[in-house]
Amino acid sequence: MNKILVLFDSKSGNVAQMAEFVAEGARQVPETEVRLRHVDEAAAEDVLWCDGLAVGSPTNMGILSWKMKRFWDEVMLDHWIEVDGKIACAFSSAGGWGGGMEMACQSLLTVLMNFGFLVFGVTEYSGRNMTSHYGAVGAKAPREPEVQEACRILGRRLAEWCACFVHGRKEQHPLRKDIKRLTPGDFVEG
Repeated sequence: MNKILVLFDSKSGNVAQMAEFVAEGARQVPETEVRLRHVDEAAAEDVLWCDGLAVGSPTNMGILSWKMKRFWDEVMLDHWIEVDGKIACAFSSAGGWGGGMEMACQSLLTVLMNFGFLVFGVTEYSGRNMTSHYGAVGAKAPREPEVQEACRILGRRLAEWCACFVHGRKEQHPLRKDIKRLTPGDFVEG
């Protein structure tokens, strides 16, 4: 059974909405259990429990929120060796496009790499000009279908990687040929 944790901080509720879409995407993979935890309610046991972790934070001056940083500094510090090799990804929302969401995702990924997580980005498109190379990103609430789908794709991809590499379910490999994935060519006008 895949065990996916969606850990998030959300001041306005926008990242919380994104977390719901990430969880929805993870649940698309068979035999996947998902836990959603706000960083204020999360414990080290939640991170130790999971095979895969999606971490979401509001963009705070181009980096992760102080609450999320405090969680890793204080709650998880004594457990760093215990999470080495788990799979993880990131997502973030800012007040507007160009607000630093990808930088915030990179700061989340940097924290995760320091704990030994294997991190990834997504090459698949969720809409015209919308990819999640550093993680799923959005401006304010995830109202746009492309942002919602980016979150779902991120969660699904996390669950697929865990199914494949943690549980040996090779049929769940994200790049198998029987599934149509969106590419830039799908959006060519003409």
